[in-house]
Amino acid sequence: LARNPPRARLPYPLPSHHLGRPTYRRFASSAPLRSPLWWPRQAPPLFSARAMSGSAGSPPYAAELAAAKKAVALAARLCQTVQQEILQSDIQSKADKSPVTVADYGSQVLVSLALNMEVTSGSFSMVAEEDSEDLRKDSAEEILEHITDLVNETLAEDGSYNITLSKEGILSAIDTGKSEGGPSGRHWVLDPIDGTKGFLRGGQYAIALALLDEGKVVLGVLGCPNLPLASISNLNGSSSGDQMGALFSATVGCGAEVESLEGSPPQKISVCTIDNPVNASFFESYEGAHTMHDLTGSIAEKLGVQAPPVRIDSQAKYGALARGDGAIYLRFPHKGYKEKIWDHAAGAIVVTEAGGVVTDASGNDLDFSKGRFLDVDTGIIATNKQLMPSLLKSVQEAIKEKSQAPSPL
Repeated sequence: LARNPPRARLPYPLPSHHLGRPTYRRFASSAPLRSPLWWPRQAPPLFSARAMSGSAGSPPYAAELAAAKKAVALAARLCQTVQQEILQSDIQSKADKSPVTVADYGSQVLVSLALNMEVTSGSFSMVAEEDSEDLRKDSAEEILEHITDLVNETLAEDGSYNITLSKEGILSAIDTGKSEGGPSGRHWVLDPIDGTKGFLRGGQYAIALALLDEGKVVLGVLGCPNLPLASISNLNGSSSGDQMGALFSATVGCGAEVESLEGSPPQKISVCTIDNPVNASFFESYEGAHTMHDLTGSIAEKLGVQAPPVRIDSQAKYGALARGDGAIYLRFPHKGYKEKIWDHAAGAIVVTEAGGVVTDASGNDLDFSKGRFLDVDTGIIATNKQLMPSLLKSVQEAIKEKSQAPSPL
């Protein structure tokens, strides 16, 4: 019987000048090479993605969407493993003091790898949250070792890619996310773990991946491992007894869907049809540091919303809104905060393709073509088309009142 070839050990993508996209190479060695750059993958247990974009008869961006779903599901597998066995040593502080876990970095590595392996045409550009600077410090050696082990264990368990990444390969993979984006060309946009604090608490988080094409978001995928597949049935954003783990996806002009992270048949979703604010509920950030709860409370009061806020972490709120679990999403960060495109790109297209509307506080559409940051007025709101006019009115009244209130001594 033929024996399986050894797993090829890779330093990860190195620039390919003739193709303009990463390639995969082995370490340089004095010994003769005994295996190819990477071995043909086995039948994957998650999502089959390999295809050329724009194949005859296929929907727009079909290959890219399949690749994105596979990448997010693979990253979710690693994140679930880490959340179950989180250790204090896995948490590292970035300059902005937010916690970063080995899962954050490992997720970014796996998404980058899967996209490079699955999308067969064009150059590769990704705008992502993490870079390798902190991991290149001597004090991070143990964490880098842990990330490398987790990534390679996840790849081995999945079986799609018969490869192994080195430590330097891990660092290089993370740094494929250094693109600045912009209005030209195609750029993947990734938040490897949106809602890191929720992740650390054992709460909600999301792996959020979108594709920009000429400055417009054309597809988005949200992997939400701790969100029930069916719906949120209580106010803390969880549901007992239901299958956990939801994968939301949307392509421009094709609607939005949800399926399990293991790849159950996709189900079309749509935002709720509530037109009376009295019957509406609203989502907002769990963390008070992420949104002004006093302002959102004032908006809800002016609108006539009677239900208490549903506070959950991450872009899981966008997914829950898109399938009608709630009617409104309010996000009003504290003054001076700059919104990043990876915090909203995937979630926004999932909601709009589900029939909803996402704007800033002045009613302007979100513009993802200006680089790594969004230029928005005051905050971001999302709801259905019926409620948006009255919501905008209440938002602007509440903001005006807040600006005219005397400052506390």
